[in-house]
Amino acid sequence: MRLRPIDKNRYSKHYKMIFGAIVLALIVISLSSSALLIRVFSTPDASHFVLNLAGVVIAALLVSYVLYRFRHHPFMVEVVYVWNLKQQLNRIYRKQRKIEPLIDEGSLDAMVVMNYFYQASKQLYELDDNTITLDDLAIKLNHLNDRLEQSGLKLTTDEYDPAMLDRF
Repeated sequence: MRLRPIDKNRYSKHYKMIFGAIVLALIVISLSSSALLIRVFSTPDASHFVLNLAGVVIAALLVSYVLYRFRHHPFMVEVVYVWNLKQQLNRIYRKQRKIEPLIDEGSLDAMVVMNYFYQASKQLYELDDNTITLDDLAIKLNHLNDRLEQSGLKLTTDEYDPAMLDRF
C-alpha cells in the first residue's frame, strides 16, 4: 500500500458524516427490525432479548453490506484509505518488537518496513490531530534516519511491500 496525500479537511468531514450515518442507520434499522420481529414472532409477556439481538444483527449486517458495496465511491476514498492504512500499521505493529532491533543490525528489510511504519503513522497522527505522540515518533524516525545515513541508504515509502512482513 502506497502512502498518498490526503486532504485533512475533506477526510475529517467525510469521516464524521459516514460515522454519523452509520450510527443513525444502526439505531433506526435495529429498532425497526426488532419491533417488527417482536410484533410478528412474540407475545407481549415473553422475553424479547433474542428478537432485539436479532434486530441488532440485522442492522449490523445491512450497514456492513452497504459500506462494502459503496467502498469505491468517491465520497469514501479518504475514509477507506485511512481504514486500510490503519490495518497495514496494525500488521506492522504486531511484529514491531522483532523488527526494531534489526534496524541496528543493518537489516535493509527492517529499515524499509519501519520507515514505512513511521511515515504512515506520522500521516495518520496528523490526520487525526494526535499531536501528543508525534514527538516520540519523531525521535524514532530520527534514529532510523541516522542509521540509514550511516549505511549510506536513501529509502522511500514506495519500497515497502506488505509481503516483507512474512520475513519477520
